[in-house]
Amino acid sequence: MSVLLDDFENKSESEMDIENENSIDKFEHMGLKKTILRGIFAYGYEEPSQIQRKAIPMFLSGKDIIAQAQSGTGKTATFSISILQLIDESIKGVQAIIMSPTRELSEQIYTVIRGIAFYTNIRFALILGGQSRFEQINEIRDGAQCIICTPGRFNDFLHNSCVDVSNVKHIVIDEADELLTNAFIHQVKNIVEVVSNNAQICLFSATLPKFCYSIAEKFLVDPVKICVKKEQLTLEGIRQYYIATHDDKQKYDAITDLYECMIINQLIIYCNTKQRVMYLADNLIRDGHTCTCIHSDLTTGERMNVMQQFRKGDSRVLISTDLLSRGIDVQQVSLVINYDIPRNIESYIHRIGRSGRFGRKGIALNFILQSDRETMRRLEQFYCTQIEELPANVDDLFTINQR
Repeated sequence: MSVLLDDFENKSESEMDIENENSIDKFEHMGLKKTILRGIFAYGYEEPSQIQRKAIPMFLSGKDIIAQAQSGTGKTATFSISILQLIDESIKGVQAIIMSPTRELSEQIYTVIRGIAFYTNIRFALILGGQSRFEQINEIRDGAQCIICTPGRFNDFLHNSCVDVSNVKHIVIDEADELLTNAFIHQVKNIVEVVSNNAQICLFSATLPKFCYSIAEKFLVDPVKICVKKEQLTLEGIRQYYIATHDDKQKYDAITDLYECMIINQLIIYCNTKQRVMYLADNLIRDGHTCTCIHSDLTTGERMNVMQQFRKGDSRVLISTDLLSRGIDVQQVSLVINYDIPRNIESYIHRIGRSGRFGRKGIALNFILQSDRETMRRLEQFYCTQIEELPANVDDLFTINQR
């Protein structure tokens, strides 16, 4: 499967690449309701990002969309603002569905969209597996107008006639490169087919391999394609470094050395498997270092508790698999460490996008074995970036990063 992003060949006129189109550079100029504008500014947004400038007007026009933008650029706020603007508050029924691949990401979306909607009367339901069906059904029956969900639980609700989708006019498929894979595609396809044929469908992701477009053609009608050009697909504001290591012992020694010198708010450490997450966490705790970890073996309640502690700042170091690499926005994260280099190119941008969110400065640090050097070279080539060796004086590096 190719991961190159030259996917916009042979576009029809309706499939316009709006990289060169005029975009709206102020939220106030987008025709948004006053209650939504008030929520946007209260939530901390001042000016729209590039993806917001381009995608919100297209979303509000009713067109189907395929949108690609790097992690940390405000994709969640893009579709949240658009959906809030389009929902008719006088209709007490489901009008919009937002799907994502993980419970953590769905919870993040739920937090963001409710925050922006604070001054509206729009009602929401969060539909996830591993939680009370009774409470979720009650939220829907209480007049939820927007549902945020994972595909599995929502399909279950559709199958058992727990939700009326006759008023649904908008479907968002977030992290589309994941939801259009074999693991989810049948569930997503069923949801799209059950919903009315004239519903607007919008796909969002940081990476969109070619297979996404061939699948999307079956769902979308003359979509507008909003794409970050390949040479722009770097994480501006995030400084990337590597540490050359010979084995896991040297990796662990490097982590403990960094514990001694880092002046940071919070950091995320990524490993490739849950076994390695647990091994690293156990060893750090054994040696007196504070950390928490998250992986797929934890229950929903345990995962929610870990994330709540991390967001509140009660925990400063979080060790995770790629489970957490998609879309989770923790404002204070200034450092991401790849304890293991990701297994595929697309995962890299999702991981290091956890630092330097939405224009803030951040650092990504990669632990490189000799066998990883070719992978690092391909990462540099693909993202048109340079990953430099970590300088000897890391005290200044991490201190400066906090200014």
